[in-house]
Amino acid sequence: TALALNISVNCALATKEPVAIFSLEMSGAQLVRRLVSMISGVRGDVLKSTHITDEQYTKIVDACEELSTLPIYIDDSSEINGLEIKGKCRRLQQQHGELALIVVDYLQLMRATRKVENRVQEVGEIARSLKAVAKDLSVPVVALSQLSRSVETREGRKPQLSDLRESGSIEAEADLVMFIFREDYYKPKEERAQELVNENVAQEAEIIIAKHRNGPTGTVKVGFQPAFARFVNLKV
Repeated sequence: TALALNISVNCALATKEPVAIFSLEMSGAQLVRRLVSMISGVRGDVLKSTHITDEQYTKIVDACEELSTLPIYIDDSSEINGLEIKGKCRRLQQQHGELALIVVDYLQLMRATRKVENRVQEVGEIARSLKAVAKDLSVPVVALSQLSRSVETREGRKPQLSDLRESGSIEAEADLVMFIFREDYYKPKEERAQELVNENVAQEAEIIIAKHRNGPTGTVKVGFQPAFARFVNLKV
């Protein structure tokens, strides 16, 4: 979710075109809090606190003003299907112009558009429906997916295509598959909490391009600030 929100904000800033976010897991209010934290550099727990410094308050107000100018539209409907997403995006296009990006968080919480026999077939149908949305609307779709538990037991713990949960259809339908790997995520909880004391220090994260239908695969190293759920460029 953090990476998808970072992509959404950067896309809206760069293109000035609408970005549609379908959040099946989190409420719209929760997403907005995360966006404000990401843009302002003020921790999410501080946003809910009654003890905010003048500096933090100024940062929050500035972030809210910036966010209000971005053409980001959030739909937090539960159990939505591909046809409903397509219909809502068509209406959004009619009202605000061509979309720059559609984000779905996350794929396994969607409903299939038709009745199927089992869960694997259902997830496959969902993946195909999102592919159809991208094709019919000529808009890139970023669909988040859960991973299977097997990645937790593998040496090195780096995700791979076979870890996509509940269906090989996700891998088959996607033009590009990206995974995030953070070694710090697997450190003991106490050690991670200590590192958060200096909240502006970025931990190293890897964005793994595991599949790219029209280009190369590989790994990109970036910085991640967990206090703000924010991805940044690593300092050389």
